[in-house]
Amino acid sequence: MASAETIRVEVAYACPGEQLILEIEMPAGATAADAVIASGILDRFAEIDLPNARLGLFSRPVAHDEPLRDGDRVEIYRPLQADPKQVRRQRAAATRRK
Repeated sequence: MASAETIRVEVAYACPGEQLILEIEMPAGATAADAVIASGILDRFAEIDLPNARLGLFSRPVAHDEPLRDGDRVEIYRPLQADPKQVRRQRAAATRRK
């Protein structure tokens, strides 16, 4: 359990071959971006472009300056490889052709 001046949070990132969840202790008042930086995850995954990365707390998108609470999990989202709507359209068109 964290003290009144600190909070414990997790930082999570997943790529096709690996998932990583790091637990860190932060000062109270830290933000989502602060946690990503403090976790050291940027050193391990060079593809993370923090200024442009989408972040979330337990699957809810948040701004980089979102204040954290004890027990939060900051998730770093990768960019989509394909537009889901376009993929569904292509699948539907292929089905109609059969």
